[in-house]
Amino acid sequence: MRWYGLMYLAGFVLGWLGVRHRAKLPGSPVHLARAEDLVFYVALGVIVGGRLGSMLFYDLSRLIVEPAALFRVWEGGMSFHGGLIGVLVAMWLFARRIDQPFFAVADFVAPWVPIGLGLGRVGNFINGELWGKATSPDAPWAVIVEGIPRHPSQLYEAFLEGLVLFVVLFAYSAKPRPLMAVSGLFLALYGVFRIAVEFVRLPDDHIGYLALGWLTMGHALSAPMVIAGVLLLVMAYRRKPAATATA
Repeated sequence: MRWYGLMYLAGFVLGWLGVRHRAKLPGSPVHLARAEDLVFYVALGVIVGGRLGSMLFYDLSRLIVEPAALFRVWEGGMSFHGGLIGVLVAMWLFARRIDQPFFAVADFVAPWVPIGLGLGRVGNFINGELWGKATSPDAPWAVIVEGIPRHPSQLYEAFLEGLVLFVVLFAYSAKPRPLMAVSGLFLALYGVFRIAVEFVRLPDDHIGYLALGWLTMGHALSAPMVIAGVLLLVMAYRRKPAATATA
């Protein structure tokens, strides 16, 4: 939890700096004076949504038998997909408060989310959890875990969902894009990256594979993100005239 706390804090601080930077640009849907409010809304959505999602998606049976477990955050358990839902709700509330379209705010926030995702995966690695499948002991990427060489799937995700996704979204959103395009690209790329890493990541012990000997909960939750992302991109570029949003 200490490492998670540090990673969450670092992610929120870096995201706040990024939001403040973009809020100063012409055409920003979020004024500089509202930057701190936006970060607060997002942070609340991440924490509440992440915890709820972890229990609902990955530990529902325990939640039904022991509802108080939802509040035992010191035991760990945060879900990206739950956190995403929480952030979407938070951004909807914030957009209503500042009288802006939902996707204008979503496009504005999306480039900064990978920072927190990448740091969170580094926290997973430091905590020694969510390891990948066994691999060749001679593989240069192998990490020895209790005598078994494994894929450092946390670092794969930190690189793809964190660094790569941030660079792509930052560069893409540096110019005005059609409304929904930045959000769509985020959803599509995250879904593809997560699905790819799930093939070398071990599923949760109490869930295992859902079907076919390889389908995981991560696959099931990420596939709709790819579909939704592609649909948003198609809709964004088919708008006539295209409404632009500065992210």
